[in-house]
Amino acid sequence: MKKISLIGIFLVFFAKFSFANEVNVFSARHYDSDIQLYQKFTAKTEIKVNVVSGKDKALQKRISEEGQDSKADLYITADAGRLGAFDAKGMFQNSMTPIIKATVPSNFRSDNWTGIAKRARIIYYSPDRVSLSDLSGMTYEDLANSKWKGKIVIRKSNNIYNQSLVASLIKNNGKEETLKWAKKLVSNFARSPKGNDRAQILAVAAGEADLAVANTYYYALMLSGQKGKEQKEAALKVMPFFPNQNDRGTHMNISGGGILKNSPNPENAKKLLEFLLTKEAQQHIVNNTFEYPMIEDVEPHDLVKKMRKDFKQDLKTKVGDYKKNQADALEVMLLAGWK
Repeated sequence: MKKISLIGIFLVFFAKFSFANEVNVFSARHYDSDIQLYQKFTAKTEIKVNVVSGKDKALQKRISEEGQDSKADLYITADAGRLGAFDAKGMFQNSMTPIIKATVPSNFRSDNWTGIAKRARIIYYSPDRVSLSDLSGMTYEDLANSKWKGKIVIRKSNNIYNQSLVASLIKNNGKEETLKWAKKLVSNFARSPKGNDRAQILAVAAGEADLAVANTYYYALMLSGQKGKEQKEAALKVMPFFPNQNDRGTHMNISGGGILKNSPNPENAKKLLEFLLTKEAQQHIVNNTFEYPMIEDVEPHDLVKKMRKDFKQDLKTKVGDYKKNQADALEVMLLAGWK
């Protein structure tokens, strides 16, 4: 009887020990390189990383429905707007540690989530039809100029990247002025919005438009050849331009993560977040996803640096403001007829 009890105690202890040495990541990022990064974390810490991948809505629904029974520790996704919206539902706990606070600038994090990599949403142009002098001093606001009538392509209004961009304009220019801007922008569309960011760049390369708006890592991905010879050749026909260099700087967004309120392993989740912000992890991220590093002493990938090594980032607008203005941004876009 005593022997059985001792075995039972041992099994309970072992189960708790095993459970305490894991972290469960729910991720909407679909990169094999992220899995490799988690494996590096495990090798260093002996903390096993279990990954559940999926689309944002599906992952958020599962986390919400499972409630206190959820095994999810860390939710990782792209765009501060998404993180802010999930945070507003009370789904995160305080994710900050002294290391994260010291590493990540305050405008790229909140108390409950932090950026782990940055991305810029910029303008692309056809050098065959648009001269660099035509773009001198250009801003996002200038996309509403009538000289670009019928010459601009961009994704749909339901795209979170566009919603965050418009939210940043509302933050800086006000809702009324942004509505005026959006109406003029829509009148400048070369076609009804469709496709992903790469589709916008391809449209400029094919002569369907002169300007496109897309994130930098899509362009670098095309240039890398990973999406095939045709997309690489198309990207070579298009040039990047970083707007708002004479005022607040180019619009920046993040990939990031936060520790969930019902996390069974919050300390392990904090360790993983801290690891993702180390020099080793940041170099791994930028060299595989073509995003910008979150920390200062890491260089972007060479393809990204070639776009423009030094540019003024919008550090005035906090990424947390994207969620605050998200509803207004969507309203503005729909009122403007942005499909």
